[in-house]
Amino acid sequence: MDIQIRHTQKITNWHVAIIVLITLGVHSISLPTLAADKFQQPDILVLGDSQITFGSGPAYLRFFKNLSSYCNPDQKQSEYLEKLEHSTVGVIGVRSSTLSSWTARTNKNKAKVCGVDPKWNINAGAYGIINRTRKEYVQIGRGTQFQFCKKNTSPFEAVFQEENYAPKLLVLSFMGNSAKDWSAHPNIALRDVQKTFRQLPDDLPCIYLTTAPSYTQKSVDIRVKAQENLKKAFVKGDGKCSFVEGISTKTIAANLGNKRHFRRKKSGAVKDPYHPNKRGARKFFSLTKHSICTAVFEQLAKHTK
Repeated sequence: MDIQIRHTQKITNWHVAIIVLITLGVHSISLPTLAADKFQQPDILVLGDSQITFGSGPAYLRFFKNLSSYCNPDQKQSEYLEKLEHSTVGVIGVRSSTLSSWTARTNKNKAKVCGVDPKWNINAGAYGIINRTRKEYVQIGRGTQFQFCKKNTSPFEAVFQEENYAPKLLVLSFMGNSAKDWSAHPNIALRDVQKTFRQLPDDLPCIYLTTAPSYTQKSVDIRVKAQENLKKAFVKGDGKCSFVEGISTKTIAANLGNKRHFRRKKSGAVKDPYHPNKRGARKFFSLTKHSICTAVFEQLAKHTK
């Protein structure tokens, strides 16, 4: 077989390999899958909103990759953690999304998860084993790791279909855009929680962690009330997921009016009062680690046979 190649054409090793195989008459070959496209199954899966996307993603990843270090388990708790020993972790935060968009089955109502951002053309941040590229931002619905957008199926339902994820521990972390509705209408909080419970596998250890307090008093007040109503809804769920209050006296004191925990403009004014920066995210986990660890052990004990 005569193959002519111009001297100016650049040839990669991969091109050379293909040419050699063709020249040798090999007609059927199995090509390796690139690491970035290969499906990676995390043992711990974290799904959340824009706080993960804009600043907190690495802190979520670091905490759940190092549960033994952060939780300081006793002997019995160490036995539970053996189920998660050397666990891989995947963290996904989708901008502006909340429980109602993750449980919706129509394209219109799940657009916050599946719709393409008109400005940036991507809508989520992904960290850990599920994203081996150097780019932390992704579009849900594109790529083998993010096939959550199927017809007449909610994103939560799609996540746990057989070909997708089967984690040993699920962490849900949402507040944001539903805070006003949840604070004003306990029935909406209950509806969203009950729909979520119906779509999660029964045998899956699950934790719900409300996201960190924001910078302003007005927003904090709304989120405190929203968390109160959400917690009541989880109590009615009879332990389906353990509920962790991310908004507490300590975390409010750490974030309220503290510019160092939020992105700032050149002038020094806070640019984004809703999404803690990396420093703020690390502080959040240092203040909530005891509650999170208690919830982890509670869930693993419940599901250990």
